[in-house]
Amino acid sequence: MPHRSATTSRRNTSAEPLSEADRKALALLEEVLCTIAVNSGAESRGRFALAYSGGMDSRFLAHAAVLLGFQPFLLMAVGPQLPPEEEDFGRIWAEKNGLTLRKVEVDPLSLPLVAVNDRRRCYECKREIFGTFLRILNEESSPLPLCDGTNASDALAYRPGTQAVRELGVRSPLALAGLSKGDIYRLAALSGMERPCQKPRPCLLTRLPYGMRPERKTLEGLAAAEQAVRLALEDAGIPEADFRLRLVPSAESLNTELHLLRKEAQELPPSLLEDLTRLAENAAPQLPRPARLALQDSLSGFFDRLQPLTTS
Repeated sequence: MPHRSATTSRRNTSAEPLSEADRKALALLEEVLCTIAVNSGAESRGRFALAYSGGMDSRFLAHAAVLLGFQPFLLMAVGPQLPPEEEDFGRIWAEKNGLTLRKVEVDPLSLPLVAVNDRRRCYECKREIFGTFLRILNEESSPLPLCDGTNASDALAYRPGTQAVRELGVRSPLALAGLSKGDIYRLAALSGMERPCQKPRPCLLTRLPYGMRPERKTLEGLAAAEQAVRLALEDAGIPEADFRLRLVPSAESLNTELHLLRKEAQELPPSLLEDLTRLAENAAPQLPRPARLALQDSLSGFFDRLQPLTTS
């Protein structure tokens, strides 16, 4: 029996119906995937490989693809630069949803741009990771096309990694369908995806200032401290609070700063805010002390604002 178009048969666990605009957005994503996926001859409408981190964008693409009748094969890079808690959640979520996942060890810390934490490190890191994925796929007699979770909003921000995506011929179905970050959050909730408000957990290299060499021990400390903070916020009933722990240079030293959104911090009791920095210190004694709280109006692109890109 042929698989029906999921824009008409798709499971929708939300009480709120899809708007006409949302139905059109999913139909466009469906059309994009039809042009990319390889016919597998099975009941699915086609297969493709997906660079999958367990984050919101790639997870939504996997979720939507399944609802639309496609069969994604997930490739997950694991290495010292990636938050272990997001890796664990992404693996468990894939298993719960019956998706095939292959973990691939990739350590980019010795790459020239990554080793000095250059502003364009993401370009070199993406080339290494996606190049590894493509080599794995090309070992098969019928290689699957590789996709990623880049969305339409990424074009509005500084994203050097997207250049590597284009150069390697990786396809970005969410961007091709014109889906923004806001669209993804909304459609994830309406279509019943678990944790539809999942906050981004960027690569741990983004917690370091440009020019600081990333050491494995430092990255492990940042990951452990962030996990301690997250668990405390979960215990306080705020499982999706957005924050970053960063090493921020000053005139004479390097400081450990816990960055919380100002509007979210205002809703937290002062005693909890004090506990968060203490928990971060205890979880990562290798990081500079004392850890201090620094409220922010925006979390993304902190070091780009601290060290603006100059042009000649």
